[in-house]
Amino acid sequence: QVQLVESGGGLVQAGGSLRLSCAASGRTFSMYAMAWFRQAPGKEREFVARVSASGTNVYYEESVQGRFTISRDNAKNTVYLQMNSLKTEDTAVYYCAQAQKMYNIDFLQPYWGQGTQVTVSS
Repeated sequence: QVQLVESGGGLVQAGGSLRLSCAASGRTFSMYAMAWFRQAPGKEREFVARVSASGTNVYYEESVQGRFTISRDNAKNTVYLQMNSLKTEDTAVYYCAQAQKMYNIDFLQPYWGQGTQVTVSS
């Protein structure tokens, strides 16, 4: 059974930084791409960033490009999202996701974590 547990959320002032972590269990972590999504109040969940199973390929949503960095440590079964230069519009619940299929970047039906709240104040 796949379990994804996020941590690291909190309240930060605009311009500040946070690092989110997601610890995964239940499957061989190094075989699955990982991603971060977020959902702001009143809005649909949206893609933020993804990293390939090996960690060599990453992709970002345009609004976070250059500010956020996704990475993974396959030895620790953990994926990270380093968020710098945070803006009030980054306020959302952030969700970790694991691709359903091995070595595949399709996140149409991923496994989800429970989410962690990130609040950026002005």
